[in-house]
Amino acid sequence: MRVAYFTNQYPKVSHSFIRREILALERQGVEVARLALRGWSDGLVDPDDLSEREKTHYLLRGGLGALLPATIRQLLSAPVSFLQGVRMALRLSRLSDRPAPYHLVYLAEACELVHWCRQQGVDHLHVHFGTNPAEVALLARLIGGPAYSFTVHGPDEFDRPLGLHLREKIEAASHVVAISSYGRSQLYRWVGHSHWHKIQVVHCGLETSFFDPPPSQPFPSTPRLVCVGRLCEQKGQLLLLDAVRRLRDRGEDFHLVLAGDGEMRRELEAFIAQHNLQAQVSITGWISSERVKQELLAARTMVLASFAEGLPVVIMEAMALGRPVLTTSIAGIPELVRHGVDGWLVPAGDVEALVETLSSALATPAAQLEQMGLTARARVIERHSIDTEAAKLKHLLPAPS
Repeated sequence: MRVAYFTNQYPKVSHSFIRREILALERQGVEVARLALRGWSDGLVDPDDLSEREKTHYLLRGGLGALLPATIRQLLSAPVSFLQGVRMALRLSRLSDRPAPYHLVYLAEACELVHWCRQQGVDHLHVHFGTNPAEVALLARLIGGPAYSFTVHGPDEFDRPLGLHLREKIEAASHVVAISSYGRSQLYRWVGHSHWHKIQVVHCGLETSFFDPPPSQPFPSTPRLVCVGRLCEQKGQLLLLDAVRRLRDRGEDFHLVLAGDGEMRRELEAFIAQHNLQAQVSITGWISSERVKQELLAARTMVLASFAEGLPVVIMEAMALGRPVLTTSIAGIPELVRHGVDGWLVPAGDVEALVETLSSALATPAAQLEQMGLTARARVIERHSIDTEAAKLKHLLPAPS
């Protein structure tokens, strides 16, 4: 069987978990083709990402005009199914935040996708995210393309289930993957009970090399915290800065590193300047995965004050490196992080609770933090090995004919 992985953009710095999943499936004997809408010209520095880009076919590389031959070919060869695709595209435009012409473009992309899959001998299509690539896969299936499945991460899909037509996508799929039990429960809400059996939990995983013994270095003695992630509203960095301002005003000693970049960087920098937090907070901008690893190892605790999540891979990475995690008790996070055992959980949006929990973490002796980190490491190794999770995915794929 040949499987194609299909995403909006691939490879992508923040989506290394997709690359890990593909490589793990290949190690288990699954032949995987890479397919994406875009991403051929993105600035990449990771050698693994650069290698993956060379293996990826891009549907939109030739522009929208390049989709026309496949669309005409599909119309002439199978007019009935093509018109069914038109009707479905128009139906999916209802309640969507994008007007009907966009959905007709998705149909044209589906025509090109069907043509490419036939050329490449693709038997099954697996999509990451329940957004527009899942719609393209649904339309492709309707006009004669391969069976498809898709992985839902959240929180975007859970914010717009009606506009994204999750029900229609699940009903047409052979199976659906949720990355946590919480995510599975949210999908249950939008589809009939007769389709629940399709929805299975497969965690995102870390490479075995990530579980190698960490460098033999002492646990950090300085009160250094790190927050890794895109600088955006849903990650809660502005609330985190408000919390550290209050900690500073109480006379607590610490340094917080915001590792990442994003649309809120200017607003965060303005807050730092307004409240004279330059001595307590620094922002790195975009950094490599190796630099992220070094930042996690240099910190005593990883902090994530998110308002909305799926199950962040960076939490798994911090735990694998033996660092306790202080984060919010939302989505799938409490399925991994146990309060007082692997780290700390606080209510999302509660700045007072965040201040007090940060203060408690900073006051925790290094030896106790190190023990929490070891417990966290054992837990993530047990639950998030990419080879174990890829085996679950392989089992879900249709048997070769």
